[in-house]
Amino acid sequence: MNRRTRIRAAVAGGVAVTALGALVAGVGVAQAGEKEHDGDRKGGVTEREIAGLFDRWNAALLTGDAEKVADLYAEDAVLLPTASPRIRTDHAGIVDYFEHFLQKKPRGEKVRSVIRVLDRNSALDAGVYRFHLTDPKTGVTKAVDARYTYEYEKRDGTWLIVNHHSSVLPAEG
Repeated sequence: MNRRTRIRAAVAGGVAVTALGALVAGVGVAQAGEKEHDGDRKGGVTEREIAGLFDRWNAALLTGDAEKVADLYAEDAVLLPTASPRIRTDHAGIVDYFEHFLQKKPRGEKVRSVIRVLDRNSALDAGVYRFHLTDPKTGVTKAVDARYTYEYEKRDGTWLIVNHHSSVLPAEG
C-alpha cells in the first residue's frame, strides 16, 4: 500500500468512526429526549395532577354534601365502598352511600400513594389512606386506615372517577 492509499484509508476510517460516534450520540440524545418528554406523549398529564384529584375529592367530602362528592364520579362509575357491602353502580347509589358516610364527618389523608398515568385520558392512583371519622352519637373521632384504588378518566375535559375501591386495611398476619 502506498503512502497516498494509507492516508485515504486513515481518513476514511476516521470519518467512519466520527460518523458512528455522532450516530450513537444522536441516538442517546433522542432517547433522553423521549424520557424528558414522556409527559408530552401522555398528553402532558403529570402524577402531581392526578394526586390533586384526591385533594379535590377530599375537599368535596369536607363540604358534607353527598351530591358534590357524587358529581366527581362518572355516570357509569363503580364504587366498592369501605363502609358498605353494596356495590354502587349509578349516581343515585353513590349519593346514597355518601349521605350515610358523610354523617361521620370524614377527613382523609394519604399515607402512601402509587400513581400511574396510563395515557392523556386515564390514570390510576392506588395506596393507603387514613380517615378520621367522628361517631355521630358520641362525638368520638377515630382513625381508620384503608386501601384504595381510584381509576380516573378524562371525559369532556374533566377528570372523573370511573372506579373506586376502598377496603379497611387488614392487620399484618
